[in-house]
Amino acid sequence: MTISLPHLRALAYRFPDAVAARAEIAHLESVRRLPRGTIHVVSDVHGEYRKLEHILRNGSGSLRPLVERTFAGRLDEAGRALLLNFVYYPRETWARVVAGLPDATARAALARDTLLREMELLRLLAAGYDLRHLGRTLPGPLRELFAELLAAPLLGRVDDYVAALVEPFLEEDQGADLLRATAHVLRSLGSYELIVAGDLGDRGPRIDRVIDAIRRQTNARVVWGNHDAEWMGACLGQEALVATVVRNSLRYARIAQLEEGYGIPVEPLEQLARAAYGDDPAERFRPKGEDLRDPLLLARMQKAIAILQFKLEAQTTRRNPHFDLDHRNLLHRIDLAAGTVTIDGKVHALLDRAFPTVDFRDPYRLSEAEATCIDHLKQSFLDSPALWRDMRFVEERGAMLAVRDENVIFHGCVPVDDAGEPLAFEVDGVPVRGRALFDALDVVVRRAFRERRAADLDLLYYLWAGPRSPLFGKDRMATFEIYFVADKAAQKETKNPYFEKIHDRAFCARIGAELGGTGEILIVNGHVPVKLEAGESPVKRSGMAVTIDGAFSEAYGDHGFTLVIGAERTYLAKHHHFESVQAAVERGIDIVPEIEDVRVQPRVLRVGDTARGRDLAEEIAALEDLAAAYRDQTLEPAAR
Repeated sequence: MTISLPHLRALAYRFPDAVAARAEIAHLESVRRLPRGTIHVVSDVHGEYRKLEHILRNGSGSLRPLVERTFAGRLDEAGRALLLNFVYYPRETWARVVAGLPDATARAALARDTLLREMELLRLLAAGYDLRHLGRTLPGPLRELFAELLAAPLLGRVDDYVAALVEPFLEEDQGADLLRATAHVLRSLGSYELIVAGDLGDRGPRIDRVIDAIRRQTNARVVWGNHDAEWMGACLGQEALVATVVRNSLRYARIAQLEEGYGIPVEPLEQLARAAYGDDPAERFRPKGEDLRDPLLLARMQKAIAILQFKLEAQTTRRNPHFDLDHRNLLHRIDLAAGTVTIDGKVHALLDRAFPTVDFRDPYRLSEAEATCIDHLKQSFLDSPALWRDMRFVEERGAMLAVRDENVIFHGCVPVDDAGEPLAFEVDGVPVRGRALFDALDVVVRRAFRERRAADLDLLYYLWAGPRSPLFGKDRMATFEIYFVADKAAQKETKNPYFEKIHDRAFCARIGAELGGTGEILIVNGHVPVKLEAGESPVKRSGMAVTIDGAFSEAYGDHGFTLVIGAERTYLAKHHHFESVQAAVERGIDIVPEIEDVRVQPRVLRVGDTARGRDLAEEIAALEDLAAAYRDQTLEPAAR
């Protein structure tokens, strides 16, 4: 016996006799022989919820070839396109198609035929899952109906039997609700797990709708990026991050996500901008997009919050000298009379000399109007139930790191020195590096949501913009320079040596193993956009690292990748622009990705080959002990 008697007694509550224990052993052994579940990894969505939603609905392009293989020779191209539309957008497709049908009989026939075709697809996808998983995926009220329809061919059900199962739904609403439920199950079975490797918001229109799309997935995880740390910190009231979120929303004219998504009004900032910057041309602050407000007002608001952000950042870094960021506080390095600023010992001309809210005798002190503004904004962030719900979801479903066997997934980097050795950073007074750094930061993020310690909230700021933050990994966040300095060299954000080291196989093997990966390591990062137009490849020269930030957002290139980790191969699906749901429904416009293999397995990987399989093997061993205890009468079966 390998486990103690008290543990066996606890296990006996779930499996009260030897038969129950053996039945569970049989189930777990069979699961170990299934193909490894397919994982879809996307990164740097940056608020582009429409595109993300479509990619989730089309299985990163995987559902189209399934339909084409299954119905080749039975459905023409138009028929296959219609079936795909019913899978992607069942409600919108139904509304469009039924408008052209003559009567209820034709509508019922369409629903019945579509449903039976979708059931064919479901049977093919269900082959990769055990019945328990399938049962959890099926909608509760319709679970028995789905089970009957899926098993109908195996049981030799006659057509009348199947018709009787479906007929009540055709009478109620011609089957539209049933088609929606079926489409949802189909999309859910298209992948075992979704991992979003950071940066859910900023730049694109709505982070709240990105989170809604992720929340609707059956099995989804988030690996935090620096933009997620920014939003989580703002939700918890870290003032520099409140200002940063507002500034980013203004920079890309995305105020709707604050006002409509989270009920956070920006009027306090508008009042500050009108009062202090009312005659400022704010040329360097013109938004990258359009909003209902006057562009000049948006520019002035952006400038007002930027100056406020710089002050609050200085207050944050001076509270935390171990951040080693005082050199990034630049307001006191401005010579207003000369119109210059000194950065890293070099003097630069200022492109903008208007600083009406800065008292250069004490440049990081907030003016009375600024203090009032940030107080109101902070309280609005703290008082938003929708923001709390979303950020709590990001925290609960998120982590600094996700390891799936050989695949080591994290947003940015492992901060290292020039020799490739992990750099230490102080967390809770202790210098930590490598995997210990990831684990310590994970603890701090979760504790911040429970206790809201000021030091923990400040650490969320460091995760956003700190050089040794695994979520950032650059020497600076050059926000000030981009606004105020013409010299492109001053605007350069120098990346940590990690980003060059991942071209080296030995480095990747060592770092991947340090973070918990097994086998032939594949490091998966986002954060740094792949410049496809410049000939860059997402797959690094080592063949052991891949960057999946394909500039997902429209503001940064409108491409994007999904890394699909399957039982037979791992491949990149490169996405392009998504026009609209209307175009998809009316004209069949889809994102058909370009596919590039990253790895092809020498054999089909089974669940038993994975960490999950090893966990199941331990459960089986415990159940074997339980069955033996029943057999030897060390434990008595529960009375029935």
